[in-house]
Formats: sequence, structure tokens, C-alpha cells
Amino acid sequence: MTALADMLQCCGPVVDAGAAERVREATGAVAVWPALAPMFAASPYLSRLAIRRPEDLHALLAGDPMQTLEAVLAATEEAGELEPGAGAIALRRLKARLHLLTAICDLGGVWDLDGVTGALTRFADAATRAALSLAVKSMAHNLIGPQAGDNPIPGYFVVAMGKMGAFELNYSSDIDISIFFEPETLPLKPEVEPQAFATRLTQALAGILQDRTGEGYVFRVDLRLRPDPLSTAPAVSVDQALEYYESVGQNWERAASIKARIAAGDAARGAAFLTELHPFIWRRNLDFAAIADIHSIKRQIQELRPDARLAAPGADLKLGPGGIREIEFFVQTQQLILGGRQPDLRSPRTLDALAALANAGHVSHEAAADLASAYRTLRSLEHRVQMIGDEQTHRLPTAEKERRRVAALAGQADLRRFDALVVRTLMSVGRRYGELFAGEESLSSRFGSLVFTGVEDDPQTLATLRRMKFSDPHAVAAAIRAWHHGRIPATRTERGRELFTRLAPRLLDAIAATGAPDVAFDRFSEFFSGLSVGVQVQSLFLAQPKLLELIVRVMAVAPVLARRLGKRPATLDALLDPAFFAPLGATEPMPATIEGAGGYEAAMDAARRLRRERAFQVGLQVLAGTASAAEAGEAFADLADVCIGALSTAAMGETERQGGLFPGDVAVVALGKCGSREMSAGSDLDLMTFYEAAAPDAVSAQKGWAAAAFYGRFTQRLITALSAPTAEGELYDVDMQLRPSGTQGPVAVSFAAFDHYYAGEAETWEYLALTRARIAWASSPDFARRAAAAVEGKLRTLRDAQRTAADVRVMRELLARERPPSGFWDFKLCEGGLVDIEFAAQFLQLVHAPTGGPLRANTAEALEALADAQLAPPALLADLATAWRLQQDLSQLLRVAIARDADPETEPTALRALMAKAAGVRDHRALRAELSRRRAAAHRALYTLLASA
Repeated sequence: MTALADMLQCCGPVVDAGAAERVREATGAVAVWPALAPMFAASPYLSRLAIRRPEDLHALLAGDPMQTLEAVLAATEEAGELEPGAGAIALRRLKARLHLLTAICDLGGVWDLDGVTGALTRFADAATRAALSLAVKSMAHNLIGPQAGDNPIPGYFVVAMGKMGAFELNYSSDIDISIFFEPETLPLKPEVEPQAFATRLTQALAGILQDRTGEGYVFRVDLRLRPDPLSTAPAVSVDQALEYYESVGQNWERAASIKARIAAGDAARGAAFLTELHPFIWRRNLDFAAIADIHSIKRQIQELRPDARLAAPGADLKLGPGGIREIEFFVQTQQLILGGRQPDLRSPRTLDALAALANAGHVSHEAAADLASAYRTLRSLEHRVQMIGDEQTHRLPTAEKERRRVAALAGQADLRRFDALVVRTLMSVGRRYGELFAGEESLSSRFGSLVFTGVEDDPQTLATLRRMKFSDPHAVAAAIRAWHHGRIPATRTERGRELFTRLAPRLLDAIAATGAPDVAFDRFSEFFSGLSVGVQVQSLFLAQPKLLELIVRVMAVAPVLARRLGKRPATLDALLDPAFFAPLGATEPMPATIEGAGGYEAAMDAARRLRRERAFQVGLQVLAGTASAAEAGEAFADLADVCIGALSTAAMGETERQGGLFPGDVAVVALGKCGSREMSAGSDLDLMTFYEAAAPDAVSAQKGWAAAAFYGRFTQRLITALSAPTAEGELYDVDMQLRPSGTQGPVAVSFAAFDHYYAGEAETWEYLALTRARIAWASSPDFARRAAAAVEGKLRTLRDAQRTAADVRVMRELLARERPPSGFWDFKLCEGGLVDIEFAAQFLQLVHAPTGGPLRANTAEALEALADAQLAPPALLADLATAWRLQQDLSQLLRVAIARDADPETEPTALRALMAKAAGVRDHRALRAELSRRRAAAHRALYTLLASA
């Protein structure tokens, strides 16, 4: 037997002689002090251990290290036989002894890396077994009969995962364990519920190991590698676990399971469980998509380029570029792809698996040697970082003074040389890592790595998300991990998850590009979570990245469209039509779709589906800048005409079904923005109906309804069809107040009543409104022509220009008093806004119509026709037309994007930038200035025209 003291080598320079001297004075360890001084000088943690129990230090130095280790392990197993309180104290003291022994053997050159990680892992196994025995004792009142021996609780077992599973624990590692149980096997009293008991037992086990007391702690316990940790209890039933792995288990979980082994509990049932898990881990047949998804584990990390600027200060030895994780991923991805057919590659230990891959010809021996050397170096440095304060850190200190401690423990007196060693090692790993699957699609971002495997936040990924300007990177990472976990329908299938792996970095890049990442992500999350299936949509986004960028931009700048998508994600199906982004045109094919829907209520639903898809298409083209305001207005009006026409037919059919046929005709007249074909998203419908009976005493065939009753019922059916909510949502708000006599008159107006009203009762404002009248549907082409002629006849009635001008001026001033503009962005009611321009165009048409002047329902067309006819000064008409176009462009954009009462100033800057672009100006400030100038000119033009009448 050789004493540990006789084996020690000096580990490095003394960085704090005072600290070392205090340990020497407290312990009296004089004989081997030159070998011990560097470690106590550099590590406050080791100093505390030595000073707290000098007798432990002397005993360790006097004994053979392997025999001492075996004695510690035996005592650890025996601690499980004590009472729970005494056993927990014993485990903490044994952990301190084991840590001191391991550090001395590591830093003194007695144990190599395998010796160090093996000792740590064996102690973790023994401590876990002892803690389980102690936990079972504390809950013995729930059990039938006493439990003892190697299997203290039949049907309950602990699976070691991660580095514990591979016998690769680091110095201050937590332990990754997963707990499983078979409810029917647990020896429980009849009244004890198995899941509740297993949960309490697991919590007791974890508490014994990790609760901090005056004696410290044993191990931090991480239970998050169990199946679906956010949704499952700390202990998972075997059946539930196997069902999870078979249905939604991910490739990173397959990689984690490579290292799984039974550490404590019912070994026989645990072994059977791992045997059942083998087909999940080691798949013999992998299609291209599955292989690509495995590769993604590696490709989510931004590859280290040879010229990358790496530095030792602050370097993350585990998770950073060129770190330990990259070596592990390098090995595990190859194992997952090849191990199903080649059992020799299945070693849970990183270096053993790397050697096996090299021997099988899958990795060059040179690359394997480089990675193995780097792995040993990085793991050794990781241990030294953790020995300084017993902290679970993998990052080198940024401060030189603190980094010198690590360098000293690594045997380096020259900090520059130490830093250079670190950088060379990281660069070497980065180069080899970059060679793996070279040339494949990157799954990182230009902002950095995007790793969403595992159960905890990746530091590099959080840094990337911060660079993307997310305010809460942790929440974003958690959401994406949940999507990867199949917690939404879009990623519930294996194919959906594979597609999302590729989509995630593109999605985040697109969200970052909006300039409003938080808003865009929240709205996309609502939409994505609402998809019933995700393969088609994700495939579409991957095939058409520009479309993905557009949809994400919609999420950022257009809450109205985003909300529509969120509520009804199926709306996106319209994007699958190749004609979706074709120039907006007429909607001829759509009426047949609706009219053939099979009845009044079915037609209502069909119209709502049609409007939802078509309005989404128009809105998206407006946001994309591929449709102008005029084109959008036409398209929205076309859509309204289709709905009005189809539902008028359906309403007439329903009226005739109830009352019988009626000998007569009816026309639906569109007024307002529908009549002028200047509709925007959210515009309501201003309507009235004309009718004429074939004879004064005509009645309906079945119920004997007179004309007023029959066409009144038809109009009410039409209003309901257009405005009532159904399972498919809403269609339009309908306003009938522009009909003769307004709300006081009947909803349907006879030809004779229309003629009489406009012959003597109608006011000037009603004539102004009539200039925008248009026949949207009629029961016959002949009646449509007659109705249009009747409207035009009233407009061409001779009138006094000065009186009309005075009426318009009074109306505008009354409107300004009673309905002042809501703010700067009230395009309708501001001075020089749309109402001023409409009044100007309508006034000029009314006063010139009797002498043959042009009549155009559309305001822009009316101004152009008036200019062509030279009926007003060109400069004034130009001012009106320019202000009209500008405000229509902006109004179309904002009505598509935000709610009518929303203030653009409070929306993301991306929307304001889009507004400036739509207006053809540099920025938002320039837009406000331009809008103010154009409005002032339009307002002056209106009053100049009225004054000159």
C-alpha cells in the first residue's frame, strides 16, 4: 500500500501564499506542504474543507487513495441503514471527504480524468441508493411489511442520465436522474394512491440529497430529463413513459437516453424498462427527414469559423463555441444515426464512443484524436473552475486574478500561455465540429446559436435572443421548447417536429427583422398554437421563405389580421392557392360557390368563409405593397357585391319559401363607400332597397302579402344574412339610414315613394349621398337599368348652386361641431380629410349634373372627370385628388392593420415605417408633415369652390 502523500506531485504555482499559510497552520500538514500549497492557495472551497476537518485531511494523506475511496463508498452505502436524519448528516460529511480526496488526487496527478469522474460517479450512485433507503424509511407507514436490502421499494427505480449515467460526473455536478414506477408492483397499503406516493417518495429522495444544512449538501438533483417534465409529476409511471417516448419522444431525448442506466431501486424492473426503451433509442431504419432532424442537434449551434475571435476570459467550457457540448453532440448524432445497425457504437461514454466511431471508419483517427485530447483538457479545466468555490459553473473567470487561480490549478504559472491553451483547444473543437455534416442547411442564426434541445435554457441561445431584441429570452426559449416537445397540434407528429426544427431559426430571424419581436412572437404564438395540423403550413413556409417573412411582418404590424389568423388559423389555407398573390381582379367564380351552398343559412356561412379568405388576401397584398389603395377598394367592393348578390338571391328564396312568389321587382342599392367602390377592411354597408309591384293590388302567392310586406321581409332577411353572426363569424355591419325618411321610414322603398321623396322632401345632404348610389343587385337586368336611371334622374334635377354651396358649408361646420376628429390620424373628419374631399366632389357633381356634367360614384374618378370637363380650377382639383390618394392609401393600410380606434403612434415602429413607405416619404416625421400640407390644401380647395359657386 502506498500512501497518497507519497504519490503527490506539485500541481502549480502558489497564487495566494497567505491563504495557503492559513490552511497549513490550521491543519499542520507540513510534510507534503509543497504539493498541497498551490491547491489551497487557489481554492477557497478546498481550504474550508481542510480547515473544517483537519483529521480528514491527515487520514486521506496517510492512506492508499483507492482504499480510501472504497472505504468512503462503503460508508456511504451504510449511511442508508441509519435513521433518516442521521443518514442525511453522514452523507454530507462523506461528500466533503470524497471531494477533498478527489481534488487532491486530481490536482496531485494521482488520478487521470477517468479516475476522477469514476470516483465522483460511484459516490453519486452510492449516495442515491442510501438516500432512497432513507426516504423509504421515512415513508414506511405507507408500505406493507418492512423493506430492506438492495431493493428497498419494489416497482420503483432510479435511472441515471447525462454524465452520471455515463460515469462522467464533473466535480461540482448536479445529478440528472429520472424516476419511474410500476403502480401495481409498489407494496402499498390499499388506501395509498400510487402516483401520490411515488411523487412524495421522489421529493423525499431529492430533499435528502440536495437540501442545504449546516453540513452542506450532497448533490443538486435535476429531474427534468424525465418525459415531458412540464406536464408530468416528478415520478412517472412506466406505461406513461413508454407511451410518451413512442408518440412524441424527440431526438435529443434519444441522445440523452444513450447514457441511461439503473442507479438505484428495483434493478430488475429498471433493466426491463430500459430494454423496452431500446427501440426508441436505437432505430434501425431512419428516413431522410429523421436523419436531418438528428443532424439538427448539431446544426443549431453557430459553427465556429477558423477566424472567429475567441478569448479565454469568460469562455464557457461546456456550452460555448468549441466547448464540451460540441464534442458530445458530435459523438451522439453519429451514434443515433449509426448505432441502430452497429451495436459497437452504443457506448454511453464520450471517449469510448469516439474511439469506436474512429475504429469503424465513421470519423478519421486524426479528428478523433483531436477531439479526445480537447475533451480531456476541457473536462480537466471544468473541474478546476468548479473546485475554486464548489459552484456548478463551466465558465472561466473574466478577471485576471480569478483566472490565475484556475491556471494555477492547471499547473500553469504563465496566464498568457494558459489563455492561449484555452483558445487553441476551443478552436480545435470548433474546426472539427464544423467539419461534421459540412455544407448542410444551417439551423443557427446570423445572430448566433439557437439550441432548443434539453430542458434548460442554453446560455448562448439566450444571448442570441437578446441580440434579437427579445425582452424575455427565457419565455421565448421555453415556448419554442414546448413546441419542439409536441405540446401543440402543429408539432404533435414526428414530421411536424422535424419541420419545426428547420423552421424555428428562420422564424426567429423573420421575427427579429420586424423591429417588434415581442409583439410579433406573441401574435405568431397565438396563430401557431391554434393550427389543427402543422405539416402543410410549415412546409409552405419552408418552401416560400418570403411568405414566412410576410406573415411574420403581419404579426408585428397588423394586429387585426394577426387576430383573425389567431382565431381562425385555417384562413392561411388560402395561401396554398397559387393565385393568392396574383393581381387583384374581379371575383366571378365566387358567386357560384355561395349560391350553390344549399339554402339560406348555408349561404350565410359560405359568404362568411369567402369574405374571410378574400379579405385576408386583399389585406395581405396591401401590407405587402402589391396592391394599391384603389385596387384594394375595388377588391373589397367586388367582394361586397358578391356577398350582396348571393345573399340577396338567398334572401329572396327564403322569402318566397315562406310567403310564395310575388309579381314584382326589387333592387339593392349600395351607397357610401360600398356604392363608390372605395371600401376598406371593416367598412360597413350603406344600403337601401327599391321595389315595384307588377300591379297596385299584387299579393304573394301563399300568404297574400302585399308589396310593402313582401319586400320588407325580403329586406329584413337580407340584413340578417349580411349582418348576423354565425358559426363562421361575422360578415358586415349594415346601415339603412340613407334610405328615404331614414330610420322613420319602411326598410324597403317603393319606386313611387322614392320618386315622391326626392321630388320634394330630400335635403341637400341626401342628394350628396345619392351621388354614390350604385345598383348592387336586382331581380332583373331591366329593373336594374330602370333603378339606375331613376337615381341619375334625381341627381340631374336643376338646383341652385349658391344655395347648395351654402348647405354644404353649413353641413360641414355642423359636422365639425358635433363630430370632431378623434385625432391626427382621423382621415375622415380632420380638416382636409376624406369628408372635405367627398363634399367637394359631390357638390361639383350636383351643381353641374343638370347641364350634363359627369356623375361618378367613385371620388377619385369624379375628380378626374370634373378635371377633364374643366368644371373647376385644375389646381384645386389636383389638391383634392392628391390629398385623397394619400389619405386613402394610409386609410387602407391602417384599416387592414389596426383597429379603427387604435393610435398608430402607439404601434410598433415597423407599422409607422410601412405608413411612410406607402406615402412615398422618408420617415414618420416627414409623413406627418406631408399629410398636414396636403390636408390644408384640400380644406382650402373645398371652401374656395364653395365660395365661387
